[in-house]
Amino acid sequence: MFWDNEKGTLTTMQLHKRVTIEKVRQHLEWYERKTMRLDEILTNLGIGRRRFYDLLRRYRADDLANLKPVRTTNHLRLPKAIDEIIREELVKDQQLINDPNTTIRTYNYQAVCDEVVKRIGRDISAQTVRNRAKAWGFYLAKPSSKRKHVRVVMTTACGLLLQHDASHHVWAPHAGVKWSLITTLDDYSRLLLYAEFFEEESSWAHIKALEAVTTKYGIGANYYTDNHAIFRFTERTETYRRTPKVDAKEVKTQWETAVRASGMDIIYALSPEAKGKIERPYRWLQDRITRACAKSGITTIEQARRVLGEEVTRYNTHQVHSTTGEIPQVRFQRAEREGNSVFKPFELPAPYTSSKDVFCLREERKVNGYSQISWNKRYIKVPNYIPEGATVELHIIPDSSRPEVRVWYKHELVQSVSYAPTNPTIPKGTNEQ
Repeated sequence: MFWDNEKGTLTTMQLHKRVTIEKVRQHLEWYERKTMRLDEILTNLGIGRRRFYDLLRRYRADDLANLKPVRTTNHLRLPKAIDEIIREELVKDQQLINDPNTTIRTYNYQAVCDEVVKRIGRDISAQTVRNRAKAWGFYLAKPSSKRKHVRVVMTTACGLLLQHDASHHVWAPHAGVKWSLITTLDDYSRLLLYAEFFEEESSWAHIKALEAVTTKYGIGANYYTDNHAIFRFTERTETYRRTPKVDAKEVKTQWETAVRASGMDIIYALSPEAKGKIERPYRWLQDRITRACAKSGITTIEQARRVLGEEVTRYNTHQVHSTTGEIPQVRFQRAEREGNSVFKPFELPAPYTSSKDVFCLREERKVNGYSQISWNKRYIKVPNYIPEGATVELHIIPDSSRPEVRVWYKHELVQSVSYAPTNPTIPKGTNEQ
């Protein structure tokens, strides 16, 4: 903003719109002859020192043909070929939105940008894609948002709270079936510690997720889950017609038993809104994975797992989290370097000698008069010194590659039986809780 001497007002107009080139040349000539001081020239022309010396340089080089500032950088314009690729990807998104067999109902300009970058081998911004999309009509107004859960609780160290959940969804529209995505999220860093597809959600699938986290990262402080029957036994409330038969607090699910055996505690969410920190990554993964699977024509869970791996890597190592303002992996690694982590190495609790006895399904059986127990329509021999009617604990590992049953009596492993490989489903005789 400068003072216009002729009009007697402040103005923001550029120099070439305010004065003639002859007036500028006259002032520069006066400066060269030293008949006018620099501060007077700056006031008369309404310019700064940097602009003045630029004009003086051009005047001395006899190159002052106009007063318009010279552009020092070329304006970046995308080639038409790249615009065509952007349009192709936007058309793909439009087709998914119009397809009634998919759950996609909005455009994802960042996902389109990532696909374009992958195809052209150079970086462009998501804002560029967004501008093109609005100009070409690939735009849908966002629906009005519901009442937001504004309370945000931040933990102070890695491993203090591990958010764990599952999502049952049609992740690959061309497959036509629903798979369960089981994930574990570190609350402090927002790092996805575990993410895997399962054809069916079960206690064993969640226990395998628990084992993967503890093996790679160690033992944290608390797991944070909802009140799903796999995580917590829930009894119907008492009424005047019915009294609960058992105390829900005394019944331990298979998942809860495994978590506490590993050395961690469990916190249960009191409302769906309290699970928002892990629901947001679910929405992000659900949108990105569903788009990628639909565009690639993926039909098998093995193919979908490769897409999941790519998106989890992108989220952990490239995505800046909106709440923390950091990339999850960078935040997690910095916390480890600074000693701001409660993760500790996993150690087998006594009297166990194998991790199979921690990450397993547990059942109890009575020994019959033939020193045998029955499980899954099969008989397992136990040592003769175990009396008839004694209760033994079975540690069941329903792994499809090598199912195994380990028999414990009075804190001692007395028998271990392995079976032939089976399909990846849990035997029917196994308690799912």
